[in-house]
Amino acid sequence: MSYSEEMVNDKIEVLNLDGGYSAIQVRSARILKRDGVEINRNFHRHVLMPDADLTNEDADVVAIASTVFTDEAKAAYAAQETD
Repeated sequence: MSYSEEMVNDKIEVLNLDGGYSAIQVRSARILKRDGVEINRNFHRHVLMPDADLTNEDADVVAIASTVFTDEAKAAYAAQETD
Protein backbone atom coordinates (compact mmCIF):
# COMPACT_ATOMS: atom_id res chain seq x y z
CA MET A 1 0.00 0.00 0.00
CA SER A 2 1.48 3.34 -1.05
CA TYR A 3 0.37 6.84 -0.15
CA SER A 4 1.01 10.00 -2.11
CA GLU A 5 0.10 13.62 -1.62
CA GLU A 6 -0.12 16.46 -4.11
CA MET A 7 -1.01 20.15 -4.01
CA VAL A 8 -2.77 21.74 -6.98
CA ASN A 9 -4.32 25.13 -7.58
CA ASP A 10 -7.77 24.03 -8.62
CA LYS A 11 -9.46 27.44 -8.75
CA ILE A 12 -8.09 30.89 -9.53
CA GLU A 13 -10.56 33.78 -9.43
CA VAL A 14 -10.15 37.46 -10.25
CA LEU A 15 -12.18 39.60 -7.84
CA ASN A 16 -13.06 43.12 -9.01
CA LEU A 17 -13.02 45.33 -5.93
CA ASP A 18 -14.20 48.86 -5.28
CA GLY A 19 -11.46 51.38 -5.85
CA GLY A 20 -10.40 50.45 -9.38
CA TYR A 21 -8.27 47.39 -8.69
CA SER A 22 -8.65 43.62 -8.53
CA ALA A 23 -7.48 40.85 -6.24
CA ILE A 24 -6.73 37.24 -7.10
CA GLN A 25 -8.15 34.46 -4.96
CA VAL A 26 -6.38 31.10 -5.22
CA ARG A 27 -7.88 27.85 -3.95
CA SER A 28 -5.37 25.05 -3.47
CA ALA A 29 -6.34 21.44 -3.02
CA ARG A 30 -4.26 18.99 -0.98
CA ILE A 31 -5.04 15.57 -2.42
CA LEU A 32 -4.17 12.39 -0.54
CA LYS A 33 -4.11 9.15 -2.54
CA ARG A 34 -3.72 5.53 -1.56
CA ASP A 35 -2.55 3.26 -4.36
CA GLY A 36 -3.39 5.99 -6.86
CA VAL A 37 -6.99 6.42 -5.64
CA GLU A 38 -8.02 9.72 -4.03
CA ILE A 39 -9.09 9.19 -0.43
CA ASN A 40 -9.08 12.76 0.89
CA ARG A 41 -9.11 16.34 -0.39
CA ASN A 42 -8.67 19.51 1.70
CA PHE A 43 -8.80 23.10 0.52
CA HIS A 44 -6.89 26.25 1.41
CA ARG A 45 -7.54 29.73 0.01
CA HIS A 46 -5.39 32.81 -0.11
CA VAL A 47 -5.92 36.22 -1.66
CA LEU A 48 -3.31 38.25 -3.51
CA MET A 49 -3.55 42.02 -3.65
CA PRO A 50 -1.79 44.18 -6.30
CA ASP A 51 1.28 44.66 -4.05
CA ALA A 52 1.69 40.92 -3.38
CA ASP A 53 5.03 39.12 -3.55
CA LEU A 54 4.54 36.47 -6.25
CA THR A 55 7.82 34.66 -5.62
CA ASN A 56 6.23 31.47 -4.26
CA GLU A 57 3.21 31.38 -6.58
CA ASP A 58 2.73 28.91 -9.43
CA ALA A 59 3.33 30.06 -13.00
CA ASP A 60 -0.40 30.16 -13.80
CA VAL A 61 -1.05 32.55 -10.90
CA VAL A 62 1.89 34.76 -11.91
CA ALA A 63 0.60 34.90 -15.50
CA ILE A 64 -2.83 36.05 -14.35
CA ALA A 65 -1.30 38.55 -11.92
CA SER A 66 0.84 40.07 -14.67
CA THR A 67 -2.36 40.79 -16.61
CA VAL A 68 -4.52 41.95 -13.69
CA PHE A 69 -2.00 43.84 -11.57
CA THR A 70 -1.34 46.68 -13.99
CA ASP A 71 0.48 49.86 -12.98
CA GLU A 72 -2.91 51.59 -12.80
CA ALA A 73 -4.30 48.87 -10.51
CA LYS A 74 -1.24 49.07 -8.26
CA ALA A 75 -1.58 52.86 -8.02
CA ALA A 76 -5.30 52.61 -7.22
CA TYR A 77 -4.59 50.04 -4.50
CA ALA A 78 -1.78 52.17 -3.03
CA ALA A 79 -4.05 55.22 -3.00
CA GLN A 80 -6.79 53.26 -1.24
CA GLU A 81 -4.31 52.02 1.37
CA THR A 82 -3.30 55.59 2.30
CA ASP A 83 -6.90 56.80 2.73
